Amino acid sequence: MPREIRDVVFVDGVRTPFGKAKGQYAETRADDLVIKCIRELLRRNPELPPERVDEVAIAATTQIGDQGLTIGRTAALLAGLPNTTPGYAIDRMCAGAMTAVTTTAAGIAFGAYDVVVAGGVEHMGRHPMGEGVDPNPRIVSEKLVDTSALVMGSTAENLHDRFPAITKQRADAFAVASQEKAAKAYANDLIQPDLVAIATRSAEQGWGYAGTDEPMRPGTTAEDLAGLKTPFRPHGRVTAGNSAGINDGATACVLASAEAAAELGLTPKMKLVSYGFAGVEPEVMGVGPVPATEKALKLAGLTIDDIEAFEVNEAFAVQVLAFLEHYGIADDDPRVNPYGGAIAYGHPLASSGVRLMNQLAKQFEQRPEVRYGLTTMCVGLGMGGTVIWENPNWEGNVA
Repeated sequence: MPREIRDVVFVDGVRTPFGKAKGQYAETRADDLVIKCIRELLRRNPELPPERVDEVAIAATTQIGDQGLTIGRTAALLAGLPNTTPGYAIDRMCAGAMTAVTTTAAGIAFGAYDVVVAGGVEHMGRHPMGEGVDPNPRIVSEKLVDTSALVMGSTAENLHDRFPAITKQRADAFAVASQEKAAKAYANDLIQPDLVAIATRSAEQGWGYAGTDEPMRPGTTAEDLAGLKTPFRPHGRVTAGNSAGINDGATACVLASAEAAAELGLTPKMKLVSYGFAGVEPEVMGVGPVPATEKALKLAGLTIDDIEAFEVNEAFAVQVLAFLEHYGIADDDPRVNPYGGAIAYGHPLASSGVRLMNQLAKQFEQRPEVRYGLTTMCVGLGMGGTVIWENPNWEGNVA
């Protein structure tokens, strides 16, 4: 029998504070980070009985060690969900959590699930990207891609080549603004409500407390960034200051059908409209959000002019600027990353998609005049992902 496609809503999302590699989570397990997120979602949403969670999808880019072993299932068990709750692992590099959301959302829309938990984790300090992998030599020997495609910083330099108007000065200015906006968001208590504090352990220093994002550098100036080294190319444009760092952290969210949310008394923060993933030349993977956004807009029957709130992952400043340049959006447009982005908070690869969604949900809460927003990110090996959301608080919905 034909099935009716159901509406999918984003109920709630949380994340750990993000840490620097070898920083506050140096001796904390990756799976414990995401387990704490799942537990916090259940604590924050007592209307949701644990047995009503139909699936747990958790992403990790480097599925090894304490972020391997089908982490969606093991994290579900260790978080206290019933042993009847299945789970699985996902890998789409940086878009892991985003893919966990879209994949399970498709299951909800189809009717296979009513309620799911989706998220991601990355402990880059313990598991550097690419640990243990064995790339097929044909990739290089048959020149399927340029060798720079395997080094994300080099792809960012290539993007600067592709868009020569995006100078290092523009990238540095965007990075400074990200730090300023993040500091202001913290000062206004806009980020902290969705953070899950973590008890950390050090063999030398004993117990500690991770309650804030470790990578942030408030007070950063353009002068501070101007003299930084360009590790991916002599006299290049990509630096540690205008890029996201190497970070640790986890995220998780609750998605549900609109009917299940109403039945359980759960208040949606966003409604899913459409999503799209696209491939691009791996050598310029940072341009991936553009075709992904085109796909998502077409599916939604919208144009970029309908989007009034943007959360664009700041893997590299040049990648965000290339997206904005394509759509004729100013570098300092207040609709874009108003609370700062990954350059300030960090980018623990597979976890970042839900951070973007948390911040878009906050934009929706703060701005009831906004109807549509999007979360988008570039993805390693030449991809992009975009999800378009509708604001349930939109004032046009008020009778």
